[in-house]
Amino acid sequence: MGGLAVAAGLHTAALRAGPVQELAARSATVTVRLKIDGDPSLRQSTTSRRPPYVVVRATIEEIRSRVGSEHAIRERVRTPVLLVGTAKWEHVRYGQHVDASGRLEQVEGGAEVAAMLSTRSPPRVVDEPPWWLRAAERVRAGLRDAVAGEPEDVRGLVPALVMGDVSGVSADLNADFQTTGLTHLSAVSGTNLTLLLAFLLPLARLIGVRARGLTVVGLLTVVVFIVLARPQPSVLRAAAMGLVALAAMTSGGGRRRAVRSLSVAVIVLLLLDTSLARSAGFALSVLATAGIILLGPGWRDALAKWMPGWLADAISCPLAAQLACTPVVAWLSGEVSLIAVAANLLAGPMVGPATILGFVAAGVALVSSQLAQVVGWAAGWPARWIILVAREGADLPGAANAWPATVVGVAVLTVLCLALVLGLHRILARPIAMILAVVLLAVVVLRPVGSLGWPPDDWLFVACDVGQGDGLVLRAGDRTAVVVDTGPDPAAMDRCLKDLDIEYVPVVVLSHFHADHVGGLAGVLNDRRVEEIEVTPYFSPRAEYDRVVELASRHGVTVRTVGFREQRVVGKVRWTTLWPAKVPALPAPGTSSATSTDEGSPENNASIAMMVELDGLRILLTGDLEPESQRAVVATGADLRADVLKVPHHGSAQQDPGFIAAANARLALISAGRDNDYGHPAPRTLDLLSHNATRTATTNVSGSLVVTNTNNHLALTTHSHLQEGVGR
Repeated sequence: MGGLAVAAGLHTAALRAGPVQELAARSATVTVRLKIDGDPSLRQSTTSRRPPYVVVRATIEEIRSRVGSEHAIRERVRTPVLLVGTAKWEHVRYGQHVDASGRLEQVEGGAEVAAMLSTRSPPRVVDEPPWWLRAAERVRAGLRDAVAGEPEDVRGLVPALVMGDVSGVSADLNADFQTTGLTHLSAVSGTNLTLLLAFLLPLARLIGVRARGLTVVGLLTVVVFIVLARPQPSVLRAAAMGLVALAAMTSGGGRRRAVRSLSVAVIVLLLLDTSLARSAGFALSVLATAGIILLGPGWRDALAKWMPGWLADAISCPLAAQLACTPVVAWLSGEVSLIAVAANLLAGPMVGPATILGFVAAGVALVSSQLAQVVGWAAGWPARWIILVAREGADLPGAANAWPATVVGVAVLTVLCLALVLGLHRILARPIAMILAVVLLAVVVLRPVGSLGWPPDDWLFVACDVGQGDGLVLRAGDRTAVVVDTGPDPAAMDRCLKDLDIEYVPVVVLSHFHADHVGGLAGVLNDRRVEEIEVTPYFSPRAEYDRVVELASRHGVTVRTVGFREQRVVGKVRWTTLWPAKVPALPAPGTSSATSTDEGSPENNASIAMMVELDGLRILLTGDLEPESQRAVVATGADLRADVLKVPHHGSAQQDPGFIAAANARLALISAGRDNDYGHPAPRTLDLLSHNATRTATTNVSGSLVVTNTNNHLALTTHSHLQEGVGR
């Protein structure tokens, strides 16, 4: 503990060394020489009017700034920063040195970087990456070319398996991987590297490699893995866990030596980077490796009493890793996957072949692109199997079940996992008990009972808990609903619709094209019949609009633009489009959005607003309308009186009192993410609603919100199963 405290102090001192933090405190303008430490990520703001921007990790190696009229600073440093730049930074490469000018800003305490560097200038490249990184880039590009002719999911997964390149993994496939507990396969992880070693080392033994030769093969595999995936922190952590697995697989010291190796690896990594103590990814890697080392051998021996040894190994490893990680996964995702072990068992044997063939394809591409395509085609077949397992597993009714991501909820789950650890050895050693356990699990997965009383049988309107975004569901009939916005996360939206047993969506309404309203569209389209997507006529941000159109085209869904005061009826749902009445001019291609006002972005102000009538209720849905458009809606003379109001823009402080008063709602629902960075919902807005005698509920506090109106009695039910009547 003392050593870690010293390391934490040294880490903090390193961040504070030099003038960077002092200059950031003054928001100083600086000129710097940077070394690029990661891959640039192009992002589109979900809630503001800023154009697309790039975020990339970098290290300042030289800094120049003028303080006052005479004193100038020029100093060599080695300080990590987070750079935020224009889209022109998208093409900088890992390992390059670049010159840039910008403004330093402070970051929150506890951050892994010393400051944020915001720049509007383009990067000025000083030199190229070192030769070995350039060689790795050629190999990475060769692999992408080798699988270019394969289906989209295969094109994305093979590079992810081989070198952690997740840029091609689609959102809906990633959602299926999350549901089935296979996320570690679509990113750099210690588990992924362990599975690769578990395939490669027995293969080396088969061709006659023994003793230290196995260690050499394993070490070479880890080195090649690091070079191809690039020595970023996540890669080095994965390599450390892989080396622990290598020690367990090639040494005669057994469990005790492997535990020592894991302990040393964890301590060394924490000494080198104390911020890992807050990293969920690091915790999962350590827990998975510890589970395989501590629990795997005993469970393997128990299973080997009545089944072949190779099958016992194949079952015990993913079972041990998954059980060890379950409490942390539940804390992060709010759900427990019941098929994760089976999915890992089925997919695991194909990870090694897909990865090895991918490595071979990447190497062959340096010599012959045609031959590389043949090997890439071969690598695609085991990848197809992994994708099939993820797709089919995620579609099972009980694949994932909600679990409260609270201290009490995770504590209870941890106790249950510990009880399983204590009793599972006896079950695994008895074939009849094992078969009964598997049958019981299959029944729960295929015919889940669901949460008791959730959702209520008479639900009409649901604000799904999708994080920082909107995902709204209106009941149109049996297993049929109209969906308004889809939140930022396909997995969260898909899970909510599964809970509601929705199979048919005649219309999806996308209020506007910010990612927190359209990012989860793939989750709605996942194995559901969707007829039509209705959108605002303001097609900005263009990148999100294009993504929606491409996704709709792939699923054969029509996209149409709403009309002002248009009326529609779908099943029991009737609605009138109240806004937009007029649409600002779209920005020219390749430029930022149209001129914004002080009260909001044009994207927000062009949100679709609609008055819904459903089973005696009037529900006013408002997208992210800002005060400017709220006043304009009131000025149209539309009747805004509603029983239920979906508060605009996640309850931000920008609300027009006249609009809230015109709605005069009995119940206001706010969809916002827990601990979001925007301060939603704003205290000012909550006070405004309170002064209007409006009962308010928020997803960031209560989870998904369900509205019922049985016997004309408006009631709200939260995911904690508490039903409350709504006055007036």
